Amino acid sequence: MAGLSIGEIAARTGLAVSAIRYYETEGLVAPLRTAGGQRRYDRGDIRRLSFVMIAQRLGVPLAEVRAALDTLPEGRTPTRADWARLSSRFRAGLDARIAALEALRDKLDGCIGCGCLSLNSCGLYNPADRARRGGPGPRYLLGDAPALASTAPERQGGGGDDEGGPP
Repeated sequence: MAGLSIGEIAARTGLAVSAIRYYETEGLVAPLRTAGGQRRYDRGDIRRLSFVMIAQRLGVPLAEVRAALDTLPEGRTPTRADWARLSSRFRAGLDARIAALEALRDKLDGCIGCGCLSLNSCGLYNPADRARRGGPGPRYLLGDAPALASTAPERQGGGGDDEGGPP
């Protein structure tokens, strides 16, 4: 039986052998087996694993990758046309992640949105730590608008007007 061993496919893809085995258990690649039980991969598996690697690098969850690959005929390696079709399924999620990353980048040197590190200087955007009403975490960076926080009822007691302390 011809084909690439798991070590050879690892060398060709740059993946760890353990990652290739994991992807196999997840149903993302299905190597043939020799009579002795050794895995044998064909050249198409390089492309299939590369597809998985690219999708993972883009932050696409394995469940979505599997669902995309499951739309291909049994065992077929994704072609360029397949990649264009399948990757279009990932576009909306990527656009949302890009928007979130851009928002984080653009606000990195300003208010972090939680009110706990800049109570003295956030009188305009977070008076009386109103962002806390939106829930835990950096509320403004998670999408809560400062205007919404300013209409929430003020927190009673505790004040918390010190720089750097927890709310």
